[in-house]
Amino acid sequence: MEIWINPACSKCRSALSLLDAEEADYTVRRYLEDVPSEDEIRAVLERLNLEPWDITRTQEAVAVELGLKEWPRDESARDRWITALAEHPKLIQRPIITADDGTTLVARTEEAVREALAHSKS
Repeated sequence: MEIWINPACSKCRSALSLLDAEEADYTVRRYLEDVPSEDEIRAVLERLNLEPWDITRTQEAVAVELGLKEWPRDESARDRWITALAEHPKLIQRPIITADDGTTLVARTEEAVREALAHSKS
């Protein structure tokens, strides 16, 4: 299992605490330091079955500077969104967990973390 985290994020710390309490085997990726490539973001989006705007933190200062709220949310703008996420990883919603079976979740709740755990134990 892999978890993308920002250590300053309380949701990430909560997810890690739960994974530790369950003695889960996982790898941490500090995605602000080990920035995912555009291809990695595309792969995660495919596994999530989401679009890039679905995992974008539009309240971040850089999102406001870029005017993301006004960007189109359609296929024509998809690559532009992915490029923005790769260039500004702080925009990526967190934590994102990829379970051992490939199931990927934005794990902002205890329920989502537990679902990832279930997919890693099967």
